[in-house]
Amino acid sequence: MRKIESISVFDMLKIGVGPSSSHTLGPWRAALRWIEKLKQKNKFDNVVQITVELYGSLTLTGKGHATDIAVLLGLEGLDPKTFPIAEINTVIDRITATGQIQFNRERTLNFSPDSGIIFNRKFKEFHPNGITFRALLASGKKTSDTFYSIGGGFVVQEERKRSKIKQEQLKQFPFPVESGLELLAYCKAENKKISEIVWENEKSLASEEQINEGLQKIWEVMLDSMYTGCHTEGILPGGLNVRRRAFDTHKTLIGESQYTNAEEWIECIRGTEVKFRQILKWVSCFALAVNEVNASLGRVVTAPTNGSAGVIPAVMMYYLVIENHDADFEDVKQFMLVAAEIGSLFKKGATISAAMGGCQAEIGVSSAMAAGALTELMGGSPEQVLMASEIAMEHHLGLTCDPIGGLVQIPCIERNAMGAIKAINACEMALDTDAKNAKVPLDKVIETMWQTAKDMNSKYKETSEGGLAVNVALSDC
Repeated sequence: MRKIESISVFDMLKIGVGPSSSHTLGPWRAALRWIEKLKQKNKFDNVVQITVELYGSLTLTGKGHATDIAVLLGLEGLDPKTFPIAEINTVIDRITATGQIQFNRERTLNFSPDSGIIFNRKFKEFHPNGITFRALLASGKKTSDTFYSIGGGFVVQEERKRSKIKQEQLKQFPFPVESGLELLAYCKAENKKISEIVWENEKSLASEEQINEGLQKIWEVMLDSMYTGCHTEGILPGGLNVRRRAFDTHKTLIGESQYTNAEEWIECIRGTEVKFRQILKWVSCFALAVNEVNASLGRVVTAPTNGSAGVIPAVMMYYLVIENHDADFEDVKQFMLVAAEIGSLFKKGATISAAMGGCQAEIGVSSAMAAGALTELMGGSPEQVLMASEIAMEHHLGLTCDPIGGLVQIPCIERNAMGAIKAINACEMALDTDAKNAKVPLDKVIETMWQTAKDMNSKYKETSEGGLAVNVALSDC
């Protein structure tokens, strides 16, 4: 049997800190990986000086995406899943004021962020998001390692000797899937839903208790990001003076409802008016809320990226509070399993990195993930699930990534709302269609998306060198 990359639900859905999975979470995790490698080679205790060099897209939009901040937090050995976000500024201020870094919280080294982090506009050949960590050892020798942040918080390392990319190998799944066609074949042969196939694969990596616990934590972060975003007023950081819109929309929708926590909040929403216009507003509100939290260095879940983190939670909430008031965590779990599998197909067959494929690789993929997951929960067949995913992506093909000021605010936040609405519409269209009449297979859309990504001009791939990023002056904001 050929070896197929095994991508877990927890690879596609990662808890981290905003604003970007590729420009913030990825470099943060790369720094942690570098520390781990230094320790493995018994070099960590001999490091006397550190320099970090960012390349390509990490340089062009790095400041707006807080890449330099993420690098510092990673070098300090802090965990992006658990480190209190309220303490980020305290750590950064200490490093800046003292000119010292607590290397993995074990050793104090002199380090000036201004000179120690170098922004190099050069693009590395393998991927636009390159980062090289260099260290001077006590012996006078130097050592360095290059990593690539390839989207969704995934990090791979360049292996010099063979000039190839070494990727972390996961255990082979009982149902290894490389394409939508293979996934459907397993569903038919085993008489299982897509979520059931994915569940069996996950059980080859961890116990049912561990999987449930992990998915519960992911849902808690998703829910908290929606709740926080809906209840936080003000202006987003970064200089664009973007007003948080979820707060105002939510205030209008929720009315005089009283609650004290997120669970009570959900029950209040279930009791609000659900005319078509209100449904549109609620879904958009949920999506905006998550990405406003993301844009302010808040904690979110990559779905599959930080920049597209709002689509899946918004569509999940749509199902929970509007479509099925009896829905519970089992429904949430089912949604996540399907969504992650759809996302993995895009990662294997194309990309989930905006620096490689534009925004179609982020919002497009997240919309496809949400559309497919919602379709299974609404009773759709595996064929209809893939059809919904195909419809959602087909109408995101060619979407550019042109963030103004290198920030994930304009047009990124609104695009999450649009992606969520498209996902719901794609689901309904698939449910009303006999999948046998589908003209465009999901695999062909994935292939087309990758071709489109390769043909797309680099200035529309998260560089802020084209589109809205150059046509809208920062002074106008």
